[in-house]
Amino acid sequence: MGEPSLDDSNVKVAVRVRPMNRREKELNTKCVVEMEKNQTILHPAGGNLGKGDSRNQSKVFAYDYCFWSMDESEKDKFAGQEVVFQCLGESLLHNAFLGYNACIFAYGQTGSGKSYTMMGSVDQPGLIPRLCSALFERTVLEQREEESFTVEVSYMEIYNEKVRDLLDPKGRQALRVREHKVLGPYVDGLSRLAVASYKDIESLMSEGNKSRTVAATNMNEESSRSHAVFNIILTHTLKDLQSGLTSDKVSRLSLVDLAGSERAAKTGAAGERLKEGSNINKSLTTLGLVISALAEQGSAKNKNKFVPYRDSVLTWLLK
Repeated sequence: MGEPSLDDSNVKVAVRVRPMNRREKELNTKCVVEMEKNQTILHPAGGNLGKGDSRNQSKVFAYDYCFWSMDESEKDKFAGQEVVFQCLGESLLHNAFLGYNACIFAYGQTGSGKSYTMMGSVDQPGLIPRLCSALFERTVLEQREEESFTVEVSYMEIYNEKVRDLLDPKGRQALRVREHKVLGPYVDGLSRLAVASYKDIESLMSEGNKSRTVAATNMNEESSRSHAVFNIILTHTLKDLQSGLTSDKVSRLSLVDLAGSERAAKTGAAGERLKEGSNINKSLTTLGLVISALAEQGSAKNKNKFVPYRDSVLTWLLK
């Protein structure tokens, strides 16, 4: 997951390990992942490898956060939905109230638990519902005579490099992506609805999720075949009580549930499914290149590094 922040680095990365699914349990799959604080250790899977083979050695990777969600019985290290929100969602919300734009997304193979992390379930809500709920709690706390807040939302999916409005019941047609000189890329004709409470967001999200494009593959019975982008536009209005003049501070939160990356052979994709997979992988590859370029710029390695935003609709809109 990537999350822009206001500290030294512009991109934060968290890794989460999900529990074994039924298919993996039936195959007696061995867990080769271990986590210690902010380090993820990958152990060799075994097989007929020679002693000197580098694949026989454990590999250690460091991230901003490592969430062990494999086994709930390991209470001391188990990271549930609340822990993920505390580490990632709270700082993102704080930045939004300071007037900064922010984006968070889940990336991984189909069936790796991205939708669960982002949307969650009825009894275990994910990052997006928790973030929306906390947003309204905070607007109520900070509401004053000279300060007011308005919240608007939009929800779209990017399927086969075309954008569709998930909040328009008749919106089956593809919408055009344009670029404003000041405001940057936007979707022409996308619904932008005002919401007054978390319940409003919940019902809109529920309706939007019903319209998402999903399909069965060998890897996942209900694989997301599109990227879903849920935008929250927070407008903070400041009023000078003496002069009556007002000024607005606008921040946009982009909460993204990406389609699963995949290998065509493993998913058994063919025909339309194969075309979908190709477009999914193309946009995810571009996303990886954009993050890499931004990381190089942020670490001052290459300030003039070209960022290929326009190589996919997803990265262009998240620019």
